Amino acid sequence: MKSLTSFVCQECGYDSPKFLGKCPECGEWNTLKELRIKDASDLKPAFLDSQERVEPHTLSEISEEKKTRITTGFSEFDNVLGGGIVSGSVILLAGDPGIGKSTLLLQTGLNISEKLKVLYISGEESDAQIKIRAERISKNKKAELLVTSITSTDAVISEVEKIRPDLVIIDSIQMMESENLTGLSGSVGQVRYAASQFIKIAKTLNIAFIIVGHVTKEGMVAGPMVLSHMVDTVLFLEGEKNTGTRILRSLKNRFGPVDEVGIFAMEGSGMREVKNPEELFLTDAKSPGSVLVATMEGTRSFLVEVQALAVYSKLPMPRRVASGIDYKRLELLLAVLQKHCRLPVEQMDIYVNVAGGLKLSDPATDLGICLAVFSSVKNITLSKTVGIAEVGLLGELRTPSFLDKRVSQAKKLGFTKIVTPKHFETLDSVLKSF
Repeated sequence: MKSLTSFVCQECGYDSPKFLGKCPECGEWNTLKELRIKDASDLKPAFLDSQERVEPHTLSEISEEKKTRITTGFSEFDNVLGGGIVSGSVILLAGDPGIGKSTLLLQTGLNISEKLKVLYISGEESDAQIKIRAERISKNKKAELLVTSITSTDAVISEVEKIRPDLVIIDSIQMMESENLTGLSGSVGQVRYAASQFIKIAKTLNIAFIIVGHVTKEGMVAGPMVLSHMVDTVLFLEGEKNTGTRILRSLKNRFGPVDEVGIFAMEGSGMREVKNPEELFLTDAKSPGSVLVATMEGTRSFLVEVQALAVYSKLPMPRRVASGIDYKRLELLLAVLQKHCRLPVEQMDIYVNVAGGLKLSDPATDLGICLAVFSSVKNITLSKTVGIAEVGLLGELRTPSFLDKRVSQAKKLGFTKIVTPKHFETLDSVLKSF
C-alpha cells in the first residue's frame, strides 16, 4: 500500500511537498503539519452511488430547474437565506463559542421536522444532552427529529444514504474525522475531506446540509479557506455574550442576497427572532447625553440609542472610553467638536456607549455621537432627537447612503426632530440651533 506525504498549513491550507518553517501563503511560522494520504486504490468508498457520464450542453438545451426551498420557521433566518433553505445546498454556519449556533440549528431542525425528515448529527454532545436541550427550547413535543452522535465522516455518509432525510445538520465539521486520512479531527485534511464528501452526497441526492464551523481567535472560519469556497452559503452568527442580541449575517450566498441580516434575542427558552429591533436598542431615557441614530444592517434601517457622559477631568490626559463604537473614530469626532464648535472637551473625560450592546461602524452615526457629547457637556436634553449624517474633518455634514430609508424609519416610529444634511451644512450650525 502506497501513501502520499505532503505538508499542509493549518491556518490557510497551503500544500507543500516538503516541510517549511514559514508558510509562503499566510506568513505564519510552524503551521505546516505532515499529512499522509493513502493510495486512491486503497481508500474506503464513502459514497457508493455511481455517477452517470456527464456531457456538456448548450445553454439553450438546458431546461430551467426551479429550486424548492425549505422554510426554517424563523422569518429572520429565511430572509437571510433568500427565502429558505434550498434543497441540495450546503450551508456553513460559523460563530464564536457559546454564541448560540447549536441552539439556533436545533430549533430550526425541530421546526422543519414537523413536516419533513431532519437528521441532526452532533459530534460534541450525546443523544441525552441533545434531548435535554430540545425539551428546554421546544414548544412542540411531537416533533420527530432524528438525532445521533457520530464523529466518523464515513459513518455519517452511510447514515444519510440509508435514511435519505430532507435536511442534515452537522454539529460540527471540526469534530468529523475519517480513517482514510491521518491527522486528528479539525486538521486541514480532515475538514477538507469531510466537506467534499458532504457536498458530493448533497448534490447527488438533493439533500440540504447545514454545517457548523468553529472560528479562530481572529474571528475567521477555522480550517482551510477552501471550505468557504466549497459551500453554497456562508453565514456568521455574532453578538456580545453579556447581551442577548444576536445578528445573523450572510457572507456568501449562491441562492440569495448577501446584504440581509437576521436579528435574534438569546433567551432561556432559546432563540427568539426580533422583528422590531428598536425594542432592544431604545430606552425611555430623558436625561442629557442621550441621542438616537439611524443605522443600517444590510438593507434594514433601525434606530439605536447613543449615550454620552462628559465630566471634568483631574487627569493631565482626560479619559476617552468608547463602548460599541471605534475608539479612534470617537477621538476624531471630539477633535472636530473642539476645533470647529469650540466645545471644551479637552478638559473632560468622555464616555460613549451604544445601548443594547450593538457595535456601530456606520459613518452615518457620527452626528448622533457628536450630539450626545454636546448634550452631556451643555446638560441639554435631546432624547427625542435623531441625528443622521457623516461628519467630516472640516466640520461639514455629509449625506450618508440610504438617507431616505433612515428618515422614513424614524418618522414611522413617531420621531419628528430629525437632523440631516438637508437642513444643515455644518456641525457648528446644528449645535447652535439647540
